[in-house]
Amino acid sequence: MRIQKLSHSTYQHLYHLVWGTKYRRRYLKPYVKEELLAWLHKELKKYPTLRLDVANVDEDHIHLQVEIPPNVLVSRVVQILKSGSSRMLLKKFPFIRRMYVENSVWSVGYFSSTVGLNEEVIRRYIERQDAQEYPEETSF
Repeated sequence: MRIQKLSHSTYQHLYHLVWGTKYRRRYLKPYVKEELLAWLHKELKKYPTLRLDVANVDEDHIHLQVEIPPNVLVSRVVQILKSGSSRMLLKKFPFIRRMYVENSVWSVGYFSSTVGLNEEVIRRYIERQDAQEYPEETSF
């Protein structure tokens, strides 16, 4: 992971984001996946503080690993990506337009988790902050 800087902070925030298609419909075929991934890369280039690290698409859901700064809400990033990609997919693929319900390709909600350093190493590092000498195994 990269260490990034803003004017008043230094951060290393990498998020794993997942969301699925509405009713888990399996319309993210390989040719749709290709267009979706291209759109995601293009869209995220509009936001210089966001960076798409890796992405993968299954037929009924998408996984992203995105670097998001602390001054940007994860929910806002998800909103931008889900709404924009939904519009693009509905416009570009008529068969999806025939299958969708309620104006969205994606289901409501999403999963997010942070991708971080080894949790146990950090726990030991914090626990040993008051020790005089630090063992080499806790160095980062």
